[in-house]
Amino acid sequence: MSKYWLLVPLLVVYLSSLGRVGFLGPDEPRYASIGREMARSGDWVTPRLDGSPWFEKPPLLYWMIGAGHKLHLAFPGNDEWAARLPLALASLAFLWFFHRTLAREFSPRVALAATGILATSAGWVAYSFASVTDLPMSAALGAATLIGIFGPSAIPSRAREPVVLGIWAGVLLGLAVLAKGFVPLVLIAPVLLIARRMRQAMLASCAVIAAPWYILCAVRNGSVFWNEFFWKHHVDRFLHTSLEHVQPLWYYLPVLLAGLFPWTPLAGLLFRPRTYQDERIRFLVFWMLFGLAFFSAAQNKLPGYVLPLLPALAIVLAVALDKTPAAGWWIGVCVVLLIAAPAIVALLPDALLSGVTSAHFSFARLARGWPFALAAAGVFWLAWLSKNEPGKRQQAIIAATLASLAAVAYFKFAVLPVLDQRYSVRGFWRANAAQIETGACLKDVRREWTYGLNYYTGHPLPECSGTMPQIAVRDGQLTMTRP
Repeated sequence: MSKYWLLVPLLVVYLSSLGRVGFLGPDEPRYASIGREMARSGDWVTPRLDGSPWFEKPPLLYWMIGAGHKLHLAFPGNDEWAARLPLALASLAFLWFFHRTLAREFSPRVALAATGILATSAGWVAYSFASVTDLPMSAALGAATLIGIFGPSAIPSRAREPVVLGIWAGVLLGLAVLAKGFVPLVLIAPVLLIARRMRQAMLASCAVIAAPWYILCAVRNGSVFWNEFFWKHHVDRFLHTSLEHVQPLWYYLPVLLAGLFPWTPLAGLLFRPRTYQDERIRFLVFWMLFGLAFFSAAQNKLPGYVLPLLPALAIVLAVALDKTPAAGWWIGVCVVLLIAAPAIVALLPDALLSGVTSAHFSFARLARGWPFALAAAGVFWLAWLSKNEPGKRQQAIIAATLASLAAVAYFKFAVLPVLDQRYSVRGFWRANAAQIETGACLKDVRREWTYGLNYYTGHPLPECSGTMPQIAVRDGQLTMTRP
């Protein structure tokens, strides 16, 4: 079997259904609007939302969306596909690099387990689908970190001198800085402590990649750029509560555990002393704790902030699994959790609209998870056989990964059409486009729906103050009404 066999089902699952649901939340339609405007105007320096400069994030995601939009013009499809395709491809490219590096540094079995865990974990899958900045930054920073820590294993060529490795790592770090600002420079700091021989080359090439846009944008837009981008969205976001994303200090612990689903039970392996016999694993754990402490200290917290920690966590869990005689049983327990997939599909739309605490978990729908129960039984059978046939352990990992990919495909098939009708505004806009384009206003519409309507309409809709038809919310859904 080819060592890259996992790439084929990943391609199928990751690249499917990209346009099955309209833009979600407040960020996707905003970023898609900016990327579309860059592609149309030809101004790839100053991000603009509805014609006004928008300095919340640097431009890498907007460039990716703009490139997708250009491709969309050449091969007509839908706007969501054009905006999300570059993210899915970036995720797949990182997963390939991740697997290849770990296979050389540890073993093919560790590489398979770590890639399977990361590629099918809920957090990584979700951010590989949504067109937001967390995945591009995490992928670029993750690749730079792998080169900084594992060096020759990450770049398996004759050009393994520290300067060459530093240049490669710096290019990727520069892309991370172009994806989400200066946070990657903080997260890479522990790596620079151990990668002393490539440190200068890394920082120099990072500056070569990232600095030109920052300088050019500042020259074109003056002090307003730095005031908005750096002081408001870096310093204030970290120190103050003005952005209203305040969460308790322990917020990211349950976020990480949920982001690991269905591999969450493997977190129990972190309490096994044998996990930390390898100094490389000890460093990865130190790096994760450093990142977790940094994000936890910030006043404003969002789930996607800790996405960069998932690749390192997947490596630690894969090595811990490799050191565990009962690995197959641990893997089987993870697959058992997939039985809850139908119930989660039913819960998710309400959770996104009203919050997790307001959503109802249907235990009756657990019966629909019987295919995953059969998959779990198969993994447990392989675990039992592995006592006498060690090769069965790898088959258990393969079976669990394929079952998890099947769950991802099921989620896309079952939940995306529901989200398209209940959470995205695309369905509403398609049904009312003619009336909206002749004139309509917004009356107390949720922020994320406002951004979505502005995107699909192609211009910002006004707040209601006259006699135009009103877009309002009734029973939690958008409606067209007369004043």
